[in-house]
Amino acid sequence: MTVLETPDVSESRVAESATGRPRRPRRLAADKIGLYGLLVVAAITALLPLLWMVSGSLQSLTELLSNDSFLPADPQWGNYITAWVQGDLGTYLRNSIVYTGSAVVGILLVSSLAGYALARLEFAGKAAFTFIILAVMIIPAPAMFLAQYKLLISLGLTNNPVGYVAILITSGIPMSTLIMRSFFVSQPRDLEEAAALDGAGPIRIFWSVILPLARPGLAAVAVIQGLGAWNEYLMALVIFDDNALMPIQRGLTAFTSAETPQQQVLLAATTISIVPVIIFYLMAQKHIVKGIGAGAIK
Repeated sequence: MTVLETPDVSESRVAESATGRPRRPRRLAADKIGLYGLLVVAAITALLPLLWMVSGSLQSLTELLSNDSFLPADPQWGNYITAWVQGDLGTYLRNSIVYTGSAVVGILLVSSLAGYALARLEFAGKAAFTFIILAVMIIPAPAMFLAQYKLLISLGLTNNPVGYVAILITSGIPMSTLIMRSFFVSQPRDLEEAAALDGAGPIRIFWSVILPLARPGLAAVAVIQGLGAWNEYLMALVIFDDNALMPIQRGLTAFTSAETPQQQVLLAATTISIVPVIIFYLMAQKHIVKGIGAGAIK
């Protein structure tokens, strides 16, 4: 009688039978190592100016100009107090938050409605309307300053926050509309058709079905247009005569005098000005990533 010998079971097979799942070798391919290396280099390149700005904001002017060390020898936290008080950053920061928040809300409302109409509705002149949006995006913003300013004069909105916010909204609508249109086009119609069969009207479908699905796209638009509105300064110089109505960028110019250079205080003021942007980005980061993957900015 022949006895069949059972082959030796390796440790990996034993571990596989114990866990019920096959063990996969944890080895990175060469292309992934290269990709991760490039991402690390890109991250360091992006963060280095921010780190230099924060470091410089904690140095004295002599230490900053001497460029002896990257890190401050004796952190000068008083630079932030000087920037806040002398630059009146509290007023400018409040103005920018109000302007940016109002502009983003208006842009999201109009662009989501217009993008949904271009993606789902059929109407006369649809192609011409899309072409006009593309044509407006080609025109540089400074080239429209004169026409916009004359329009605000005729409406009595010069030196008025309402007029400034209106300009920010109209400037951001074209690109945001195309972004939202491409996002809506990529979404299936099944849920809309099911809601229509249940008796929901167009407004109810848009508000209860479409907008929740469009949350990643809305977050992507909010970040793009929020950064644009936060950094806008030229139009504010054209519209406003009162410094109390200026955005945060006006506060930064208080420390750029050639007679009394205060670069360290300017860096501290710049650091303060980007804190709200970083907080907003961190809050919306998950939706931004989903929006990019779902086609919000394809």
